[in-house]
Amino acid sequence: SASFIGRSAGARTITPGCLNWGCSGALCGQALGCSMSRQESSAPVAEGERVILFDGVCKLCNAWSRFIIRHDHGRLFRLASVQSPAGQRILAHFDMSTTTFDTMLYVEGDRAFEKSDAFLRIVVQLGWPWKLLAVARLCPRVVRDWCYDRIALNRYTIFGRYDQCVLPSPDHERRFLDDTIADDD
Repeated sequence: SASFIGRSAGARTITPGCLNWGCSGALCGQALGCSMSRQESSAPVAEGERVILFDGVCKLCNAWSRFIIRHDHGRLFRLASVQSPAGQRILAHFDMSTTTFDTMLYVEGDRAFEKSDAFLRIVVQLGWPWKLLAVARLCPRVVRDWCYDRIALNRYTIFGRYDQCVLPSPDHERRFLDDTIADDD
């Protein structure tokens, strides 16, 4: 299905399906002919599932995934590298590049968030003290995303990279998205 970038409730979301510019499937509704309400769209992840896509060869991104595993006491999040088959399918579903990775992607069902919005949506769900970072939402998104981009675009230079994706340790395997979950078949 087609993917469009829109704005919903003040957050930048990437929403598949609706042909009305800026619709998240909730904004325009059936009254304005929302194609999200009529169109069957297979969500890239299961209903209620929260998936964080990260660059599997980036040392900073791998540290971020270990941070999530360590501080996600409620086991709210699943992880997938953008290089994995599941990660590639999710990126393709949202019409994002499957070869160049310049942002972390956070997916809730059929909605995706990127850059600073993704980061903030994740950390506020980790509880205290991490939810204090929500104060960053007071800063305009353009400024937050500019800061995010400076780190993302220089992450290999500053933090380094692995030659190949790092495999999860056996005790963390269940935290990573199983490639069969995102299958379209």
